[in-house]
Amino acid sequence: MSNQAPMDTQATQQALSQFQNDFRAVQEQISKAVVGQRATIEDLLTCLFAGGHALLEGVPGIGKTLLVRTISQAVDLSFGRIQFTPDLMPADITGTTVVDEIEDEHGSRRRAFRFQPGPIFANIVLADEINRATPKTQSALLEAMQERTVTIGGVEGTTHQLPSPFFVLATQNPVEQEGTYPLPEAQLDRFFFKLRVGYANREEMGQIVALTTGSTKPEIERVIDAEQLIAHQQLVRRVPVAPHVQDYAIRCVLATHPKGELSDGQFATPMVSRFVHLGASPRAAQTLMLAGKCRALLDGRAAVSIEDIQRVALPTLRHRIMLNFEASAEQVDADIVVRNLIETLPRDAT
Repeated sequence: MSNQAPMDTQATQQALSQFQNDFRAVQEQISKAVVGQRATIEDLLTCLFAGGHALLEGVPGIGKTLLVRTISQAVDLSFGRIQFTPDLMPADITGTTVVDEIEDEHGSRRRAFRFQPGPIFANIVLADEINRATPKTQSALLEAMQERTVTIGGVEGTTHQLPSPFFVLATQNPVEQEGTYPLPEAQLDRFFFKLRVGYANREEMGQIVALTTGSTKPEIERVIDAEQLIAHQQLVRRVPVAPHVQDYAIRCVLATHPKGELSDGQFATPMVSRFVHLGASPRAAQTLMLAGKCRALLDGRAAVSIEDIQRVALPTLRHRIMLNFEASAEQVDADIVVRNLIETLPRDAT
């Protein structure tokens, strides 16, 4: 049996068709302005349709910000942009309490406190170059990303609800570059996917130059709204998952745990045992399930397969495992470890 109640066949087919049509419609609009990066666009839209945040990593100037801006134009949602800099303060993100002078009907004046929302109060928030701000400022996003709320005023402060749906689409430069601060592990774990954006090839570079130096600009149409997107997110959660597929996703996560104080290392691969210091959290298993459901719907199926889980394992796990010093010395990165895990983990439980 699956972990979800079966969906009505006729309603399922209609919902599946609408999901695919809306997903591809947004993808088509983005492709008008963003050349190449098809896999990155698809993964980024998977985050939106599954209700998760995304972290895009790449060197400056390769179109990360353009990609996020174009998504905000193709989806009828409010948009906020935060340019992260070393002098950015938490209140610059969340907002602050200000004092207003109010005149009443009798002409007397009095002062009153009023909350001035920050740029995070939007459906889609572009956190540009997020790792150029200090860890204190980066942490201002923690509550927002997890709880979809912002608390102002400390322990007894006022909690403000963020709009729904709510997405943080963050860009970051490689940590090896000057002027960057590594994101805290707790914040990395709150990103649904971490996507790596690479350079364009020769043909794509030609298209980019022609597109950006000509006299015409692509017109991006808004093809879905908040209500439609929320309906698709609810559909994703209704997709059934067979017990053996769910168990495979769980074993994928447990396989990132080396033997130590927190784990017996039962499922760890040899490469994990050698190079990983700390494995992925339960959020990784949740992400694998939701992303796998989204991939199944996109493929026109009303059930998740092991191949769906394998397809989304790399962007799900690459930022959720911490490597040790030996991995750094051997120039082994997280992608190598995760790919090896996918290749070697048995499909059937033992």
